[in-house]
Amino acid sequence: MEKPIAPSCEKNREPILEVLREHFADRRHVLEIGSGTGQHAIFFAEHLPHLRWQTSDRAENLPGITAWLQEAALPNTVLPLELDVTAAWPEQRHDAVFSANTLHIMPWSAVECLFARLPDVLVANARLVIYGPFNYGGQFSSDSNAAFDRWLKEKAPHQGIRDFERVHALAQAAGLELLEDRAMPSNNRCLVWQASQ
Repeated sequence: MEKPIAPSCEKNREPILEVLREHFADRRHVLEIGSGTGQHAIFFAEHLPHLRWQTSDRAENLPGITAWLQEAALPNTVLPLELDVTAAWPEQRHDAVFSANTLHIMPWSAVECLFARLPDVLVANARLVIYGPFNYGGQFSSDSNAAFDRWLKEKAPHQGIRDFERVHALAQAAGLELLEDRAMPSNNRCLVWQASQ
């Protein structure tokens, strides 16, 4: 099949890689939630060969992810898992979880499910890195983010940029401590949490 392409992956992968180099330096097993096209997975797996990178997504995205993985044929990637965050989760545990540009796409109820289920798949001291746009104090951080939010809601009313404070409250309820909130290009953020022991 023809591989799906998301131009945003090409633009943001280098800045995200710098965050992962730091926060996943001593990690071994990464679960990526919402792998999308699979482009991020092969880029990060290639540049971070010490990590076993497990992709996952809803069933309709798995063929595209598989196409990217099979072409790259990296030794530290495996076939993607089917994962709908509101349904059954895989049983294996991980010391790292990564997700990019997902929270503003899924319904808020799915965001709540994601964080509620994280304790089931994280080992002690595991790290969570989430990339994407966020509001602070209920306010957009830029005019471009406000326009992006309007575009999302026109596509689907359940979509929209999430408030950092609400997301962080979900993380705290899941036993996660915020380690870093790093500014990224194009008015995005990388949020890094660590699970308790």
